[in-house]
Amino acid sequence: MAISFEIPENVQQMTQATAFMAQTYMRPYSRQLDENEHERPKEFVEAMWPILRDQQKATLDKLTRPANGDGEKKKRSSAANLRLMLLVEQLAWGDAGVYLCLPSAGLGGFAIEAVGTTEQKLRFLSRFAEGDKPVWGAMAITEPGAGSDNSSMSTTAVFDEATNEWVLNGEKIFITSGKLALEESNGLVVVWATVNKAAGRAGIKSFIVEAGTPGVSIGKVEIKHGIRASDTASIVFNNARIPADNILGSAEVQATKEDKGFKGAMATFDASRPIVAASALGVGRASLEFVKEKLAKNGIEIPHNLPYHKLTAIQRDVLEMEAQWKAAYLLTLRSVAMMDEGIHNSLEASMAKLKAARACSWIAQKTVEILGQMGYSREWLAEKWMRDSRIAQIYEGTDQINTLIIARRILDYTRRELA
Repeated sequence: MAISFEIPENVQQMTQATAFMAQTYMRPYSRQLDENEHERPKEFVEAMWPILRDQQKATLDKLTRPANGDGEKKKRSSAANLRLMLLVEQLAWGDAGVYLCLPSAGLGGFAIEAVGTTEQKLRFLSRFAEGDKPVWGAMAITEPGAGSDNSSMSTTAVFDEATNEWVLNGEKIFITSGKLALEESNGLVVVWATVNKAAGRAGIKSFIVEAGTPGVSIGKVEIKHGIRASDTASIVFNNARIPADNILGSAEVQATKEDKGFKGAMATFDASRPIVAASALGVGRASLEFVKEKLAKNGIEIPHNLPYHKLTAIQRDVLEMEAQWKAAYLLTLRSVAMMDEGIHNSLEASMAKLKAARACSWIAQKTVEILGQMGYSREWLAEKWMRDSRIAQIYEGTDQINTLIIARRILDYTRRELA
């Protein structure tokens, strides 16, 4: 049976429209926004909000469709994750930092989609599907003393039976769009906290904290190496009270396969890691296209029909850059296609994220190397892409963590057997 890698026509049209946005509202402002960290890309936000709002509305409409005659909602083939992958790749090509300023549910939305009930999805995600004012969501996991090892998380959530509320205390750091999510009315942050420290990972749950909640404050806003247009903030919780039904999944502590607490929340990454891979692909493609353009202007073409020994060192480098990018692209394509078909993709999500992050960081660095002094100069964007590319190897699981996940999945080892 032949396998087609053709992108559906409606998705191609979306990609073309996104390319226009990237060329018009992102790339021309890349240097300005990089030099003026945290300056909000207002034109980009205003242009993207109606598009993303309508997409979220269409997603929520599917949740309310009537059941068919068998009492089950009709399952339809979807390309939603494919569309998202290609949209993110194109936007990151425009500017990775500006892309992260997208007014949307963000990683918080992934968590709600992965663990939330239908009622929670409709209640919390509807704010991203209505109104003229942009809204942001975020997810808060990392702490000063808990990075990749989530079991050492110290932020606590204690249930107050008298008021039927959860009381959160602690601090979260390195939260993408954390400031945007809490500054703007109607925003939200999904916060991971422990309800029982002795239970380890089984005691970790996720909670929806809405903007304006008393006891929640924005701490340090980071000054970063790359993706400087986006805000990365810390959030402090000081006896922050949230309603009892703002918990995602069951409040019961149980280390079973059916538990939708920590294990359910971890499913967030199966959806988000391919999207991080897509953003890395966008930066990698920007670098690759730029270096080929500059080489062509200097009379250096990249032939694809000559034996390896007849190529110059630079030609060989560029061909290897193309091959690495394509391999990462195909892995990412596979991981999102599995999501669209409802197939578990934990292994493939980590493979795509790891490969894309490493390959595109190397591509961006190689671009600077090939271009020499001008590649290192701030006159061109090549050095910025090299800085922007590094984040893909850090957030949504470092390279080391994703390597561990891949090894455990392939070898069928537990965390205790392979740490």
